[in-house]
Amino acid sequence: MQYEEALNYIHSFDKFGVKPGLERISALCRALGNPQKGMRFIHVAGTNGKGSTSTMLANICTCAGYRTGLFVSPYVIDFCERIQIDGSMIPRESLASVMDDVKKAADAMIDTGETPTEFEIITAAAFLYYRRMQCDVVVLETGLGGRLDATNVIDCPLVNVITSVSLDHTAVLGDTIEAIAAEKCGTLKPGGICVTYPLQNAQALRVIRETCSRQKLRLVLPNVDAVQILDASIFGTDAVIDGIAVRVPLLGRHMVYNASMAVAAAKVLQSQGLDVSDECISRGIARTVMPARMQIVREHPLVLMDGGHNEDCAVALHSAITAFLPGRHIVGICGLMADKAYTRYLAHTAPLFDKLITVRPDNPRALSAQALCEAARPFCSDCTASDSFAQAAELALQAAGKDDVIVVCGSFYMINDLEKYLK
Repeated sequence: MQYEEALNYIHSFDKFGVKPGLERISALCRALGNPQKGMRFIHVAGTNGKGSTSTMLANICTCAGYRTGLFVSPYVIDFCERIQIDGSMIPRESLASVMDDVKKAADAMIDTGETPTEFEIITAAAFLYYRRMQCDVVVLETGLGGRLDATNVIDCPLVNVITSVSLDHTAVLGDTIEAIAAEKCGTLKPGGICVTYPLQNAQALRVIRETCSRQKLRLVLPNVDAVQILDASIFGTDAVIDGIAVRVPLLGRHMVYNASMAVAAAKVLQSQGLDVSDECISRGIARTVMPARMQIVREHPLVLMDGGHNEDCAVALHSAITAFLPGRHIVGICGLMADKAYTRYLAHTAPLFDKLITVRPDNPRALSAQALCEAARPFCSDCTASDSFAQAAELALQAAGKDDVIVVCGSFYMINDLEKYLK
């Protein structure tokens, strides 16, 4: 199988959508020899901050000399971003190779009347690749929820991390914070250790505490008072977290709190015998780069790209812009999914922009540019619906002088396309 064939095969399962449950991934892994068994995992669940926290932890383990796998979603530029080892994406020929075996197992399942989902196919491929490459540790980010997420087929990890929990994917996970937190807590295994967000939602934290108590897990809640901000700018934050000096190159105070989870989880690894020094923790966080997480891709005009679609993401973006870009002329480009709470997102973000250009992300679930523009008008009077990504970028560059700011925000499904025109 060639790379393009492998990718086409993977995406052919997209039409089967989200089907929570562990039966299919368990069967698929069994057919592949259960490659996930015996591997050491750091399992990361939550609503916001999974990707940045996972990447920080993977970088810390790599700096400590461990061959470290990283499994994340979604990808921004290249599909192979989803499966990494020591900061390098899976080579295309390696993806094609593991998919040869995954396809045989999946096709055999289909012959029995059971069809796996796209995410289950990708998860199984990742497990097989990490096993073949003899990874020492794998940082495993959940796809959706946790309890019935395909990644939850693993045994008890070295440490669980539950990042900030908020309302998202309510049609699948439940329409209350407590219900969603319970789904995230489904990744917790009896006798394990759980690290959670230092400013966790009170309702979510209550569920996490109760679950940890019931299943006899040790809960680690980083101390906000142990986070000292030394200097902060649009390019990152210098801080001391639990006695360790760190440079957090990701924008926003919430990223510092994500880093505090990474520090706490790394200290759990220390207690379990892994040789993870404070210096490795500092170096690992400092080298963290996240595509489209408040990422600056150009300076004149300043272009900031932030993928995120729920209300908490909007609040974080609002806080960062008001803190670091006060008084600047800002042009926004935004695209969102129709099945998201886009009005809540716009209520926090659209008032920031002197001009807003809406686009339709490249996804069947996307909201039309015109519908998004109409929804945004109560919050931003100068709003224009664009016919294409190229037109949106051209309009933004025309409206922004070299000392102004362009903020691209919303769905990840448009970030790569717009970056090509704006970078």
